[in-house]
Amino acid sequence: MTKSVLGIIGGSGIYELPGLEKAEWVKVESPWGEPSDELRIGEVGGMTVVFLPRHGRGHRLSPSDINYRANIDVLKRAGVTDLISVSACGSLKEELAPGTFVLVEQFIDRTFAREKSFFGAGCVAHVSMAYPVSPKLVDAIEAAARAESIRHRRGGTYLAMEGPQFSSLAESHLYRSWGCDVIGMTNMPEAKLAREAEICYATVAMVTDYDSWHPEHGEVDITMIIRVLKDNAENAQRLVGRIAKDFPREHPACPVGSDTALEYALMTAPDMRDPALAEKLGAVAGRVLNRNDG
Repeated sequence: MTKSVLGIIGGSGIYELPGLEKAEWVKVESPWGEPSDELRIGEVGGMTVVFLPRHGRGHRLSPSDINYRANIDVLKRAGVTDLISVSACGSLKEELAPGTFVLVEQFIDRTFAREKSFFGAGCVAHVSMAYPVSPKLVDAIEAAARAESIRHRRGGTYLAMEGPQFSSLAESHLYRSWGCDVIGMTNMPEAKLAREAEICYATVAMVTDYDSWHPEHGEVDITMIIRVLKDNAENAQRLVGRIAKDFPREHPACPVGSDTALEYALMTAPDMRDPALAEKLGAVAGRVLNRNDG
């Protein structure tokens, strides 16, 4: 089996995790451009944990300015096998009150200004996104949430919008009519790219507000969001700390094939592949690109 390396994408309240040993900031180069920041790599109980500030230290990058391809590429280069996205979101359901951690199972991608694939002209690949999160990884998150008595719900659909503006009232009602549970700006194309890189992925969506649909809460108030974010930070730290402590040291095979997503995905014949693109794909797709059978 492969040694587990746990990756976390989140904010400063996460990567300053108490108990993280031998931690250092490491710059990892990517052929896909600049990632959001350096990686903070350390150990918890002897297991390597890799943190990436999604918006960069100091929150320098808006959701649309994040280089999602470079972020996933450097995490893959750092050996990450299992990646947990910790991100703020709005609630589209009455019962998902601010402070609830939602363990998302599905996504609807409404973003439009982002590069969404490592593949393209010269090397075409199609991966399945039917089941975008790894069930065993979600099992680990759920067990940690229960152990730490953190209010959570397993399951739900995350609507990814472009931003950086919040939803109009009409949009908020539309997304509720689709049956979506939470709304955010960052988990797409992150989840798609993690799938292409054969990294098991899961989302902890931390509810900060009721978007703009709730008649008793009105429009999104950034000061309210910041206040709830601070309240969520302590729970997020405890959750991540528990996950890292209890996580299997040997990476278990993913039952929905997250870690083998490229097995039959490449469509371009080996002798027709663009060498320059193939070289850029070395980290995320080397397992299949380097096989003799193509």
